[in-house]
Amino acid sequence: MELKKMRELTEVELNTELDKMKKELFNLRFQHVTGQLENPVKMRELKRDIARVKTIIREKELAKVQA
Repeated sequence: MELKKMRELTEVELNTELDKMKKELFNLRFQHVTGQLENPVKMRELKRDIARVKTIIREKELAKVQA
């Protein structure tokens, strides 16, 4: 997902997306351990996307406090 689109989402939508990404990462880790993962780079990209979503959620929380 693009960063611009992520910033337009609400906090509820971001949290839903975060949960979905965490489940996907769990599945990728499971595939990696069992030797079924075809593209290990996807794990790294997904971890970075999770970090981006968490950062945006935190930015929105701080914006609420300052407002």
